[in-house]
Amino acid sequence: MSSQLNIVKTPEGYIALCQDTPLEITQEWFSVDFWREKAAVVGSSKGRYTTWFVESNGNQWVLRHYWRGGLMGKFSKDAYMYTGLENTRAMGELRLLDILYREHFAVPKPIAVNIVRDSIFYRADIIIERVEGAEDLVAKLSKGAMNEQQWQTLGACIAKFHRRGVYHADLNAKNILCQPAEVNGEECFYLIDFDRGELRTPNQGWQQANLDRLLRSFNKEQGKEPNLAFTPDNWAALVKGYQG
Repeated sequence: MSSQLNIVKTPEGYIALCQDTPLEITQEWFSVDFWREKAAVVGSSKGRYTTWFVESNGNQWVLRHYWRGGLMGKFSKDAYMYTGLENTRAMGELRLLDILYREHFAVPKPIAVNIVRDSIFYRADIIIERVEGAEDLVAKLSKGAMNEQQWQTLGACIAKFHRRGVYHADLNAKNILCQPAEVNGEECFYLIDFDRGELRTPNQGWQQANLDRLLRSFNKEQGKEPNLAFTPDNWAALVKGYQG
């Protein structure tokens, strides 16, 4: 299944909208100040940078700016070289999310991206739907343990993505959300943040590297929070679910 987006030319670049996204979205919608003026900012998530939660017509959306990391981030916090609309990180993430969402994978519903040109550079933002009632695994495990079945379910969830050839560039404990059963009748795990993600031919090399990265993130988070409910037996249950 290919992604189907509406591309709108703007004075400064482009807005790309998923098929059922309201067409009245303008560049202003990608600024947190726009939502502040409407008293529609309902929360935020703070990591290296802030992600904003906003409310639109009864729906809660996540507004995220694309920031550079690593060595390049020391020279420019958010400007990327522009080599064509389809080569932007925002378009790559939106198209991948659009495909996965329409194939009923456990990902947030994609809404739109904004690409702003500045000479040979661009800056970008993305809006996705907030996963109702969900919290990331670090937050969940800081409150208590998951049972073996939950870990196996998580492993099976990751395996489903891998069988489809979904490469997640930053699979870590904070990029996995757990939605409680009270929302839709059963507990669900979601993967989020598909920046630099892509569809690949399934093979054990990158799939195993994805799992190794996830394990390192659990160990890293436990190093920062010794009471985090994560054990080698938990990881073994996840792998069992993945292989099953």
